[in-house]
Amino acid sequence: MLEERVLGAWMLGAFLVVFIVTRIVTRMIRAGRGPFRNVGVAGVHVHHLVPGIFLLLLAGAGEFAYRPDGVWQVVLAVAFGAGAALTLDEFALWLRLSDVYWEREGRLSVDTVLVAGALGMLVVLGADPLYVDPEDGVGIGATTIALTMALSFVAVLKGKPACAVLGLFVPVIALVASIRVAKPTSVWARRWYSPGSRRAGRARARFPVGERTWWDRLAEAVGGRFEEGDRPSA
Repeated sequence: MLEERVLGAWMLGAFLVVFIVTRIVTRMIRAGRGPFRNVGVAGVHVHHLVPGIFLLLLAGAGEFAYRPDGVWQVVLAVAFGAGAALTLDEFALWLRLSDVYWEREGRLSVDTVLVAGALGMLVVLGADPLYVDPEDGVGIGATTIALTMALSFVAVLKGKPACAVLGLFVPVIALVASIRVAKPTSVWARRWYSPGSRRAGRARARFPVGERTWWDRLAEAVGGRFEEGDRPSA
């Protein structure tokens, strides 16, 4: 059997390459450049999360059913990484059940991919946020992991993906990020902060309009610009 970190490196490599290629292609489609066009079947636009889901299913079924060794382990790892990239690149779509790929809400997809990529890189380097100390017991360990992941997910919804990544390894960071006010452009604020409410005011005061962090610049460089009300398919 190949070492887990080697398979993880193949999976992460496929994830990053497919995500980058996907974003390049979708940006070219949006700009009307190159030979690429949206894929449709009988007039229905087929989003790239569809082949991503099938790749995830095939890779998972192949691993559980056949438990392959050698090169087939690598093939399944690459397939899983590619499927994860295609699927998470449209995370905002399957979360909201709406085509928001290029809208402001679509930024969540890029944030999610960056978080997943950073987490995968740390795991390949040897860090393991899912490690359970046998002395703590399986129940306590599983509860701790579930709680940490839930807090990190809330941090992502509140527009703080960097805190979500760090919080997987230092849970107190995820806890603080999940408790404090959300960014006004985040999914959390749009859902729970009513216009004119005290919480909306606190969010605007904490995160002034136009203020951009290094994470914002990174997400925009990777995913492209997101616009309000702009809904071309991707």
